[in-house]
Amino acid sequence: MKSIITQYINEDKRYQELNDVFGKENVLVTGLSGAAKSTIIAEKYLHSTKQLLVVTNNLYQADKLESDLLQFVDADEVYKYPMQDIMTEEFSTQSPQFMSERVRTLTALAQEKRGLFIVPLNGLKKWLTPVEMWKSHQLTLSVGDDIEIDEFLNKLVNMGYRRESVVSHIGEFSLRGGIVDIYPLIGKPVRIELFDTEVDSIRDFDVETQRSKENIEEVNITTASDYIITDDVLKHTKLKLKEAYENTRPKIEKSARNDLKETYESFELFESTMFDHQVLRRLVSFMYEQPATIMDYFKDDAIVAVDEHNRIKETEQTLITEVDEFMQNLIESGKGFIDQNFLQYDGFEALLKHYPVTYFTLFTATMPVQLNEIIKFSCKPVQQFYGQYDIMRSEFQRFIQNDYTVVVLAETEVRKERIQSMLNEMHIPTFIDTPSQRNDGGNAIITEGSLSEGFELPYMQLVVVTERELFKSKQKKKPKQQKTLTNAEKIKSYQDLKVGDYVVHVHHGVGRYLGVETLEVGGVHKDYIKLQYKGTDQLFVPVDQMDQVQKYVASEDKTPRLNKLGGTEWKKTKAKVQQSVEDMADELIELYKEREMSVGYKYGPDTAEQNEFEIDFPYELTPDQGKSIEEIKQDMEIERPMDRLLCGDVGYGKTEVAVRAAFKAVMEGKQVAFLVPTTILAQQHYETLIERMQDFPIEVQLISRFRSTKEVKETKEKLKSGFVDIVVGTHKLLSKDIHYKDLGLLIVDEEQRFGVRHKERIKSLKTNVDVLTLTATPIPRTLHMSMLGVRDLSVIETPPENRFPVQTYVLEQNTNFIKEALERELSREGQVFYLYNKVQSIYEKREQLQMLMPEANIGIAHGQMKEGDLEETMLSFINHEYDILVTTTIIETGVDVPNANTLIIEDADRFGLSQLYQLRGRVGRSSRIGYAYFLHPTNKVLSETAEDRLQAIKEFTELGSGFKIAMRDLNIRGAGNLLGKQQHGFIDSVGFDLYSQMLEEAVNEKRGVKDEKQDAPEIEIELNIDAYLPAEYIPNEQSKIEIYKKLRKIETEAQLMDVKDELIDRFNDYPIEVERLLDMMEIKVHALNAGVALIKDVGKKVEVYLSEKGTTDINGETLFKQTQPLGRAMKVGVQDGKMKVTLNKVSNWLDSLKFLAKCLEESMVISDEI
Repeated sequence: MKSIITQYINEDKRYQELNDVFGKENVLVTGLSGAAKSTIIAEKYLHSTKQLLVVTNNLYQADKLESDLLQFVDADEVYKYPMQDIMTEEFSTQSPQFMSERVRTLTALAQEKRGLFIVPLNGLKKWLTPVEMWKSHQLTLSVGDDIEIDEFLNKLVNMGYRRESVVSHIGEFSLRGGIVDIYPLIGKPVRIELFDTEVDSIRDFDVETQRSKENIEEVNITTASDYIITDDVLKHTKLKLKEAYENTRPKIEKSARNDLKETYESFELFESTMFDHQVLRRLVSFMYEQPATIMDYFKDDAIVAVDEHNRIKETEQTLITEVDEFMQNLIESGKGFIDQNFLQYDGFEALLKHYPVTYFTLFTATMPVQLNEIIKFSCKPVQQFYGQYDIMRSEFQRFIQNDYTVVVLAETEVRKERIQSMLNEMHIPTFIDTPSQRNDGGNAIITEGSLSEGFELPYMQLVVVTERELFKSKQKKKPKQQKTLTNAEKIKSYQDLKVGDYVVHVHHGVGRYLGVETLEVGGVHKDYIKLQYKGTDQLFVPVDQMDQVQKYVASEDKTPRLNKLGGTEWKKTKAKVQQSVEDMADELIELYKEREMSVGYKYGPDTAEQNEFEIDFPYELTPDQGKSIEEIKQDMEIERPMDRLLCGDVGYGKTEVAVRAAFKAVMEGKQVAFLVPTTILAQQHYETLIERMQDFPIEVQLISRFRSTKEVKETKEKLKSGFVDIVVGTHKLLSKDIHYKDLGLLIVDEEQRFGVRHKERIKSLKTNVDVLTLTATPIPRTLHMSMLGVRDLSVIETPPENRFPVQTYVLEQNTNFIKEALERELSREGQVFYLYNKVQSIYEKREQLQMLMPEANIGIAHGQMKEGDLEETMLSFINHEYDILVTTTIIETGVDVPNANTLIIEDADRFGLSQLYQLRGRVGRSSRIGYAYFLHPTNKVLSETAEDRLQAIKEFTELGSGFKIAMRDLNIRGAGNLLGKQQHGFIDSVGFDLYSQMLEEAVNEKRGVKDEKQDAPEIEIELNIDAYLPAEYIPNEQSKIEIYKKLRKIETEAQLMDVKDELIDRFNDYPIEVERLLDMMEIKVHALNAGVALIKDVGKKVEVYLSEKGTTDINGETLFKQTQPLGRAMKVGVQDGKMKVTLNKVSNWLDSLKFLAKCLEESMVISDEI
């Protein structure tokens, strides 16, 4: 596509004129619409060797421009400097996404790279670190470099990195035993191994497993924050801050002075003990002698283009007034200082005054700038055809008769063929990808690409048409690579033990975990896990029995009762649960048998229509979606009726999967019923189906409260006659008087929200019909196992690519912020959810907001309204009759309001994190950026708990989606729904993990499935030597437990080697105690294979007992030959029919024991040889 359009533009006189002056004089270019403008800018960039800067008025415009420019220019040459509005940026903790984009841009500029830079106005005006300082803090390390370790770590801290004991997030680093781990803002986490002060090796490592992967020769480490704060900067800041404080204090009202003092003192705190970039950035105007702006980073010969100058001026004025008002308010309320500002105040022209500027505007307008030249392009938008064939034909023929070249952009290869056959039918000469000679009149060229809109440049005789004009499809976004959490990480993290967590010990019940302690018992050091029980009881569990202890997890943050050690109460509890589990297992097995017997309809393989229908989907499928669709189709193509559960989080694209299954059923002449819990959802699914099926002869109908009796009656008749293919409806679909001609597929959405009666009806419909159930509560993997065979599960766990990057901000409650956020959302024609969870005063809240925003329409939704009213309100909100909806948590439950992209939550600290997560899924469901503001009350003095809570919320800004705590909560909720209410109590009494384990055992026992694990008996090895992981070697308890767990699981030499590698990789060379621990593991591996039951240290000797099986399998002759080197130290005897080997402890007896274990293993008779 690039080459074709480019060729035509280059031949054009007007473009050549522009090209001569672009970047040399002040030029005004008028008449170009969005995509045409991007094309011209990209053209200029591709044919020059300089940096090119485009200034837009806000981030939204910058994003639009970027997606078009990426069609022409490689992604690694396009840089954006994303800035939300200044106040929010400076005063909140925010997601690292934007930050890393900004740092990438600044770094590229500092290194004087050539690139195409798109900067919104507020990014242009923002104060930044002076260039020189930025350049000096770009670290590049190569193998063999000499570094001064303290200075190096200091630099990392200046650059905004935090020191942790284990690196798990972006922006952290750790140092242990000559190994430095860093997770830079851009790029992979790296592990740097030092030999004294020399860099010995650099490797990247995996955060989840903490194991390193490849060696790298060198690594670039960028800063982790927009600002660099060195000791000198801190000194300067302190000085300036003191001045500002002394200057501000007398000028504000007495009542606010105390607050000002607190603000001042808290900043001092953040400067010293709790050094935190996120907070200090508010003082940017005090940090540097002369703060810079991004213009200082550009080279002197950069080319500058300004997009819609007058719009930028407007934005600038509102920006300045807003910032002024905002600072004014801060200062008056004792939260800010005079002269504390964030951006350059003069007009933005001042920043560009050294550069010749090219101004792009759509219409000629007066501008207060000196222009040397005006170049007018004429550019028309292309008509929207919306798939109407005749209009398309006449329009295309007109183009061809006028000798135009029509470039048609198709988004995929398959679409190219479709469009070509369409144009051929219209008798239009088409080429694919290769432009023809100019002389043979008009023609059409079809090529792959995607712009935001089509355009026509009459003078160049060039028309560009995109799929948007042809078929009304949406533009596909190029997915950006985002670091996502893998499942392993989600699961792993929720089993992490922290001190103070509740745990369940299989034999002793619920206790609290107090950490790992090294105790000396009988003169030998060993590690124990310390648990606290009721009263003062404490239990020490040897680390090698740690699998008897699990983290206690129950529903909705219940605090369990601690059990008493040695009492009977735990036994009783366990017996009760056991009973209920047995019953449950019986039910499951009944279900399973029934299901295997029944016979349903067998569908054929996919048809051509099916493929065509699937190509129409405007988004990329996520791998999980693809897999689920495959699984569902396979189920439909076999005889047994499908009963599949599709789990996926809110907004993960379950509907598309269901729609495809429905389409498949209809193509075979079957009917589909789509059952949903609420009227609103019915409406939404109905609309989705209509939109997706519009190009196919499929009849979709709706049965719900919003249809008149007459319409419903008609629909019923058409269902009976088979005229209606798909019917969507609420529980009315279940009423007795609805008959289907040939029902083939039943889709149930959010099954857990139907009552028992409805479920019975669903069951009777189900016989011999394929059923697909959708649910948003993820179902835990552990239950997976026991449910297998009863229901098939498909899980969608990957969020769709950039469908909704939700920018999350955590702020103090402040009317200015609220007003800010509301205004911003309403100004871009969006809508806002305002979450206020007190029904009593919700109407007063509305009044307050109405005073802030007199123009807005504000609606209210809460759970105490009548169901009808609630639905009315929600519908009017969806139809944009309200701008703001003040609501309680009732919006958690799946309503799609694509236009609501801002969520404001008051008193966010009162919500469970899983709730916040669910709520956050409500915004940003379209292609726009969503914002979530979590407000917490202004805390005068941060109490311990408040601080922890904010820390948690802060962390949760970092992770974006699916953060760990929600994972756990939702897992349990899912379990409750799956197993029914009465099971909940039982789950709470023994904890979730133990419950699932018991259930699985019961089911397997009833099915007669034997557990394979019984074969590897535990070997007891009791040796009086110090063998443990000392705290000096692995200071972090979490990692220590992890390593112990891995050691426990070792059964082969390969696994042992692996753990050795990991130890050296993560913690460097190990001390003698660890060495011995590994030796014991090696002995265990050999002994396992030799049928050894016990190895016991009895003072001067070590006794090795074999099991009966071991005794019979051993070949004595071989053993004697093998063990000759041990000579007299070894004796063999028999005790109770079992062999017993004793070894005298002479010097280095541990090695002899290792040797012996090996000999025993090698003298086993392999059973095949007998």
